[in-house]
Amino acid sequence: MKILVLNGSPRPNGNTSQMVAAFKESAECVGSEVTVIEVCKKQIHGCIACEYCHAKGNGQCVQKDDMQEIYDVLKDTDMLVLASPIYYHGISGQLKCVIDRFYSAAYPMGPRNLKKAAMFLSSGASRQYEGAKYSFENDFLGYLGLKNMGFVTCAGGVTQRTLDEIRSIGARCK
Repeated sequence: MKILVLNGSPRPNGNTSQMVAAFKESAECVGSEVTVIEVCKKQIHGCIACEYCHAKGNGQCVQKDDMQEIYDVLKDTDMLVLASPIYYHGISGQLKCVIDRFYSAAYPMGPRNLKKAAMFLSSGASRQYEGAKYSFENDFLGYLGLKNMGFVTCAGGVTQRTLDEIRSIGARCK
């Protein structure tokens, strides 16, 4: 299985990155090919709602930035993992820009192999992830027609239990 992990955290050794590392290790142990893209290190602009991708671009975005790297990997991805810290009750702005730009990737059809998704969120306090969870489960998965492989959160710090839950998701990625 080919898996794309989009890490929306700007902190290279923070809680979100620990969650991503646990998933990657576990998924690779069962033979999956995991690509992690640190979106905060990329120059990715927000969607400008120009409709070029739908009107003239046949699914190609008019903007030429680092999002092209994600589009290229996404073409052959079987599973997508979104990982982010929670900032003001939502995912990081950098990851939100990437998700908004999926609009062009889903036209005229979504990525041909993409069937599954998971989300890992870290926050400073419990229950700050409710809005992001709702959007992921009720909007994102449905829009792209994806199966939910797991939704894991950690509040205040990553625990062994959190890492074990994430590793179990990775172990099912065969």
